[in-house]
Amino acid sequence: MEENTTALNPQQEAETKQETSQAGQQEVQNEIQNQESEQPQPQETEQEKPRTEEEDIDLADKSLNGILSLFGQMIEEGDQQKLYKYAEPIKAAFYKVLRKEKIASGNFVEVGAEPQDNPFEEVEKAFKDMFARYKSSRANFNQELQAHKEENLAEKQDIINSINGLLEKAEDMNHTMPAFRELQARWKASGNVPPEKAREIWDQYNRAVERFYDFLKINKEFRDLDFKKNYELKTELCQKAELLVEDKDPVRAFNELQKLHEEWKEIGPVSKEQREEIWERFKVSTSKINKRHQDFFTNLKEEQKANLKAKTELCELAEQIADTQAAESNQWNSLSKKMENLQLKWKSIGFASKKDNQKIYERFRAACDKFYNAKRDFYAKFKDVMQENLRKKEDLCSQAEKIKDSEDWKKATDQLINLQNVWKTIGPVARKQSDAVWKRFRAACDEFFARKAKHFGDEGEKFEENLAAKKAMIEEIKAYQPKGGDADKEALNEFISKWNSIGFVPFKEKEGLQKEYDAALNLHFAAIRDLDSERKMGRIRRLISDAKNPGKSDRGIRTEREKLLNKFRKLETDIATLENNMGFFAKSKNADKLIEDIKSKIAAGKEELKSLEQKIKMIDKEF
Repeated sequence: MEENTTALNPQQEAETKQETSQAGQQEVQNEIQNQESEQPQPQETEQEKPRTEEEDIDLADKSLNGILSLFGQMIEEGDQQKLYKYAEPIKAAFYKVLRKEKIASGNFVEVGAEPQDNPFEEVEKAFKDMFARYKSSRANFNQELQAHKEENLAEKQDIINSINGLLEKAEDMNHTMPAFRELQARWKASGNVPPEKAREIWDQYNRAVERFYDFLKINKEFRDLDFKKNYELKTELCQKAELLVEDKDPVRAFNELQKLHEEWKEIGPVSKEQREEIWERFKVSTSKINKRHQDFFTNLKEEQKANLKAKTELCELAEQIADTQAAESNQWNSLSKKMENLQLKWKSIGFASKKDNQKIYERFRAACDKFYNAKRDFYAKFKDVMQENLRKKEDLCSQAEKIKDSEDWKKATDQLINLQNVWKTIGPVARKQSDAVWKRFRAACDEFFARKAKHFGDEGEKFEENLAAKKAMIEEIKAYQPKGGDADKEALNEFISKWNSIGFVPFKEKEGLQKEYDAALNLHFAAIRDLDSERKMGRIRRLISDAKNPGKSDRGIRTEREKLLNKFRKLETDIATLENNMGFFAKSKNADKLIEDIKSKIAAGKEELKSLEQKIKMIDKEF
């Protein structure tokens, strides 16, 4: 806002007209703002209110009685500004706590339900009565405030009339100037007026002050001293405003600037030569602070929109989790972790706008409550399920303990493997019982497989004999002299049959020995072996060709594919079972030999899987 204009004649009035007009507008605007501040405003939530040093009321952890006590104390104190500031937040906090306690006690009644005894009726009635007292006192306060504003209006009109009356007196400066200063002090001390009269009364006052300075015969020496003092005061205000430009808090800087403008308005004019220069200096700082203030709230609005969008996305994810029908404990644990991560993200996001923040928070809280209520219900029922799972696993332990001493190695192995597969299908048991029942089952399995490994470990010497026999046979194959025709094919079949009749060899020798064997066969019988493989693939090609001929059915090739697929799936299952069973063997020397044999079977099975896959892909490519 700009300073009041001082002039000694009509010519000076024209030179200062713009500055005076702007000052009047600013004064009226401030007056209107003061009036509007008395009007009821939408209540802010605790999370959304700007934090100030005056805010020392924490409602977060208060009980119903605590809130009643606090509200009653504030009403007794009678501080209407404080009551107006906190009444609605207290009301919201009271009903929020009341609703939670009703739900917790099982006394919450949905709309439309049959009425029931309400243990909270008395405390709720006490709060309603207390709030009605507040509304009544507020209404009385507003009535008194309005009456006071009317009195202030009359006071300001009397001041204006008195200033105009000074112009009609012929008294000298010693009498006129003090009277004028006294009237200025009265104007400054007078309070707010009705907002619809604010602009008019300020315009009247400003015109009266202008006339006083324009037409009163002020002593030049006194006027210059007054101008000098006013210039010094306004220079100090400029310096303070320039410091506010550097304040990192744009809101605080803006509020402090308003106080400086109030002081500026109350300081008299400066000399004509300095008037524009001092005002421009003050206006530069004012413009910078106002722009920072405007930019802050513009950015805040965009930030609040982004925060609302981010929180809405979290609400949607939380609602998806809350609607998930989990049937197992590990699923609930996984969902709980996801929900906790969402809550951490929520805390990292700032506030949305005042009108949206509470709504979006209640939506997110509702999804979280729904999820954790469902989880609590699940675990209440899950105790019975885990007890039944424990009974089933104890039964498997009993069966394994009966089998562990068997010497029917094949049958007992199949039975234990079956028990292991059944074990996997049974759900979890309580954590304090899980380790004990697993160790019992594992001990029975380990004992059997350790005995089995020891039994078959005694055949180690036989493995060495088989190794020597197979090496001798490789040398025999290498020494073979091809005869051509069926004689070579018969010799190949004889070699293969004899090789297969020789038992196991040490596992560490098996892979290298097999390579030597294949190399020896390929030395003389590569063409015959390739032909045999080609014949197998040739059969599939013939079935494909027949299926493509017009009038021919594709039943044959589809049956062949089904056989290959079934064989592929069975082989996959067998390999998975073998891989799983290795985990049940005890870590002993004899057990290691058995594990190596299983690994060999797994490797052979995977090679056969590749062959089957090649044949299936060949069929699928054509059909």
